[in-house]
Amino acid sequence: MLLGFEELCRKEVIDISTGERLGFIDDIELDIESGTVKSLIIYGGARLWGFFGREEDSVIACSEIKVIGSDVVLVERPKESLRMKSTKKSGNSFLSLWK
Repeated sequence: MLLGFEELCRKEVIDISTGERLGFIDDIELDIESGTVKSLIIYGGARLWGFFGREEDSVIACSEIKVIGSDVVLVERPKESLRMKSTKKSGNSFLSLWK
């Protein structure tokens, strides 16, 4: 099954171990050398309408994805990575290709 980036972004991500809605996919991280998707990125929400910055981004490794359904993406996250900030800002994200 092939999915376009826009179609993937319309799917909500849910953690099956906690039942928590993590949000909608905002970006993907690519491995340029192999041409594969490394992770899905959900941007952190604004704090107090953006005056105090944003919450940390959620980075979901492809190995954590359990099911991609018609409406949702089900993931199972290790407890220590529930709120992991993207530390790699190397420009490998999908949206950075057009910047």
